Amino acid sequence: MISSGIIRRIDELGRIVIPKEIRKKLHIRTGDNLEILVENDDILLKKYSFVENVSNVVDSYASAFNNVLKYNIIVTDTDKIISVSGSIKKKFENLNISSFIEKIIDRRECSVVNKKSIIEISPGISEEGYYVTAPIICNGDAFGAVIILSLNNPMLPGEDKMAMILADILCNYFV
Repeated sequence: MISSGIIRRIDELGRIVIPKEIRKKLHIRTGDNLEILVENDDILLKKYSFVENVSNVVDSYASAFNNVLKYNIIVTDTDKIISVSGSIKKKFENLNISSFIEKIIDRRECSVVNKKSIIEISPGISEEGYYVTAPIICNGDAFGAVIILSLNNPMLPGEDKMAMILADILCNYFV
């Protein structure tokens, strides 16, 4: 563990303030959930990911959609890639998401790009292809995104619906 050198006092309600610099570095935003862990005499705060918490389920669904659609399937939370199914799996597994993907999640809109384009999936790592994105929204909160990526062929009509269906199915596991 690395010391930040920052000391905070607990107020009368048992609260502490996590400094802005640390929240920014760890991508902790207002409304994010933190898990409290206790290890010996240490209290650890960990950003909680509902998506990562059910990663086995996410992997199963991503694989099933990949088998049917024959496209790469990427599922993210708000910080990192949780599951990849398809030919690009080894390239993107367990990486952070790019600011482009963060913006997709923040916009909360499904989009279809049917012109061969470059999509930055992780910082500095991109793919060229056709893609559909759908945010995972549960009870008004954004939990991540589903990306369906074809490296060679334009998306067929209805592929945006498939991304929304997968996002909706996964949402049921987060609430």
